[in-house]
Amino acid sequence: MTNIRKIKQKDNLKIAAIIKEALESANLAIPGTAYYDPQLDSLHQYYEETLGSAYWIVEMEKEIIGGIGIAPFDLDEGICELQKLYVSPKAKGLGLSKKLMDTALTFAKQHYQYCYLETHNTLTIADRLYQSYGFELLHEPLKGSEHSAMDRWYIKPL
Repeated sequence: MTNIRKIKQKDNLKIAAIIKEALESANLAIPGTAYYDPQLDSLHQYYEETLGSAYWIVEMEKEIIGGIGIAPFDLDEGICELQKLYVSPKAKGLGLSKKLMDTALTFAKQHYQYCYLETHNTLTIADRLYQSYGFELLHEPLKGSEHSAMDRWYIKPL
């Protein structure tokens, strides 16, 4: 049985390890990715302290196996960013990314007009997921983008 809930302080190191492992396995443990985000080891505090943001954990049999976040990107334009959608290898193929997406986008619709995200061309499964949710590919990142190693950018009206 799976459970999706907001991140807690005690979840920080486990979800950081899942994110790092996923980026390492995709050869993306490089500067310009979430791997080097200064808040990676303290996601609970970051999302708790940032207005208009939230991070959710998915558990299976009480074990953390993934997560997803929403944070403001450009408040003047009503744009949030979908962040750090990662699941552990044992959770792949179970539809949990879709459940996480549904949770995050429901929250985003209550606070923003658009949702932006950045990804990499090698993450083809993620690409298909985003397109299935109606995200449209952009030709370049939005101004203010911080992940310079990412080479695919999407936006979706909410």
